[in-house]
Amino acid sequence: MTETVKTSRRAGGSTTGDAARESAEVVADGTGRVDATGRTTIADVVVSKIAGIATRELDGVHALGGGAARAVGMLRDRIPGSRTNLSQGVSVEVGEKQAAIDIELVAEYGVSIAALATAIRTNVISAVERMTGLEVTEVNIAVTDVHLEGDDDDDDDAEPAAERRVQ
Repeated sequence: MTETVKTSRRAGGSTTGDAARESAEVVADGTGRVDATGRTTIADVVVSKIAGIATRELDGVHALGGGAARAVGMLRDRIPGSRTNLSQGVSVEVGEKQAAIDIELVAEYGVSIAALATAIRTNVISAVERMTGLEVTEVNIAVTDVHLEGDDDDDDDAEPAAERRVQ
């Protein structure tokens, strides 16, 4: 699928012969190649959101981010009208043609972490390259914890504290 965008100069523009600027054509053909007199810039947050969504799509990923990031995320989720931070636990470095991605996550207990990491790399690289045209040079994954089925992230359902030994 090829998408073509043409721009033209407004009336009263420059009278010096910049014919290339009068009708700049940007062609994005899904391969990431851009053939034009224009430039496309992709912000870091765009790549981190794509990577975060692609990571969350996989079974075996309990949550993204380290302990502090998850705690802030839980507080944010309790605020009415707030949205989930899709780039939580994901940091990226984006250049003109390449991107490097670091992902910090909590895995579900019982999942093969090596297989999960391979699946995450495949899914993230595919999504980022397909959507942005950037070459993903590396996807580093840090598993910071393992979630057990009985564990709750909320303290509301926690067992009552043991009887106090002192009064």
